[in-house]
Amino acid sequence: MNAINTGDTAFILIASALVMFMTPGLALFYGGMVRSKNVLGTIMHSFIILGLVTIEWVLWGYSNAFGPDLGGVIGSLDWFGLSGVGIAPFKDYAGTIPHQAFMIFQMMFAIITPALITGTFAERIKFSTFVVFTLLWCTLVYNPVAHWVWGIGGWLRDLGALDFAGGTVVHINSGIAALAAALVIGKRKGYGHEPFHPHNLPMTIMGAAILWFGWFGFNAGSALGANGLAVSAFVTTHIAAAAATFSWVFTEWMYRGKPTTLGAASGAVAGLVAITPAAGFVGPLSALMIGLAAGVLCYFAIFLKHKLGYDDALDVVGVHGVGGTFGALATGLFASKLINEAGNNGLFFGNPVQLGIQAIAVGVTLVYSFVVTLIILKVLDWTMGLRVEHEDEQAGLDLSQHSEVGYNL
Repeated sequence: MNAINTGDTAFILIASALVMFMTPGLALFYGGMVRSKNVLGTIMHSFIILGLVTIEWVLWGYSNAFGPDLGGVIGSLDWFGLSGVGIAPFKDYAGTIPHQAFMIFQMMFAIITPALITGTFAERIKFSTFVVFTLLWCTLVYNPVAHWVWGIGGWLRDLGALDFAGGTVVHINSGIAALAAALVIGKRKGYGHEPFHPHNLPMTIMGAAILWFGWFGFNAGSALGANGLAVSAFVTTHIAAAAATFSWVFTEWMYRGKPTTLGAASGAVAGLVAITPAAGFVGPLSALMIGLAAGVLCYFAIFLKHKLGYDDALDVVGVHGVGGTFGALATGLFASKLINEAGNNGLFFGNPVQLGIQAIAVGVTLVYSFVVTLIILKVLDWTMGLRVEHEDEQAGLDLSQHSEVGYNL
């Protein structure tokens, strides 16, 4: 019988707190990039999700994502309301920590994932519809995909798909959902004709720093113990983020003539996104290459919205969708059993099949998340309406949705 390891438990609780802190960090990261009349509305999106998704996770979300398997596609409701989720060791996923420690750690992932989507429809969505959308999306999209990839009996897990800390479950899932949202909700009024400059870049830089800090819990914590694998994931996380920060800024400098602080912040996040699925499967040099490539790739990916004509306000598709897709595929290239015996070798270590498995996981997630998100948004548009009125959008969401102003100058 497994016994609780106090060191592992303390580590996972700290990691859970770090991942929780990422969502307020995301609020600042996004909040600084919008116009001043929408700063509180944008921050509120992330902050209210902390409350809403926690309730959903306690009642049915955790059971659906990680509960006893039903046909490889969803968990049962046996753990509804956290029934049976106590403080005894949890042998199925992490035998040295209490079941509740694993549950709360995974809750923080479930919280930040829909928060990532909010960057795409910033400055124009009705708050009431946003709340309902978040609840439906977590139930119908996040929970099933999390079960497929991470749940015992999940069909992508059984297929051999590797996703150490959420490249598929978190970033591809949210990134492609953001594309669906951008297409259905439409462009901000004046987009392409009026300036939409970030109103507070120091706030965005602070948010990016908090995300970088919290990401150590995100990735290293996914080792589910204070062990060598956690150290490896911690190291690769930092290396990739640093490399992508540099490569994004250098690319921007060469392409546009000036290096920017917004580019540095965006590059850091791109590197963190790309390394997430690979963090516990690759070594330092592989992480360096993944980070360098992610910075360049995601920089050019953000131009897609101009080429294709959709308004992804804060570049969720270009950073999380493209970065997550690249990271998941790169895992199929660079994964090594020398780093993690529980994984598989990738193409560069003699196993081309793994790249194919990663591609299947990526493709399935892209299609499922996009289609179901599209359906959810269409139904909500028909029933509740997605956008605020034109006058409310002009006034800003802070006043029109929350009767507040961010700055009383």
